[in-house]
Amino acid sequence: MTDPTTPAIKTVLHPVSDLAKATAVYTALLGIPPQHDSSYYVGFESGGQHIGLVPGGGPQDMTSPVAYWHVPDIETKLTELTTAGATIKEPAHDVGGRLVATVTDPDGNTLGLLQNR
Repeated sequence: MTDPTTPAIKTVLHPVSDLAKATAVYTALLGIPPQHDSSYYVGFESGGQHIGLVPGGGPQDMTSPVAYWHVPDIETKLTELTTAGATIKEPAHDVGGRLVATVTDPDGNTLGLLQNR
């Protein structure tokens, strides 16, 4: 059980230039539709995390962090993401007994993928 007083990443916001294209990629990544879908914000709830897409980066002119998403089958997820419009930046390769890869979404934000063996 997680201690509710311990800080933890619960929300990740990504600036996007084309909300529809970005929504397709994140829907493919998460395997669920967005829970909030408007012209100014698209938000997903997955695994206790909130992932938000903000057109133009919002008033904060945000930049995107790299988050590594744990997936059961990295090659299948790479196929799903590239079909949805992502570009492979770093193909799947072994790092310390795990498979890792990165892709970029339509705005160049980097998404990391990690598969435990």
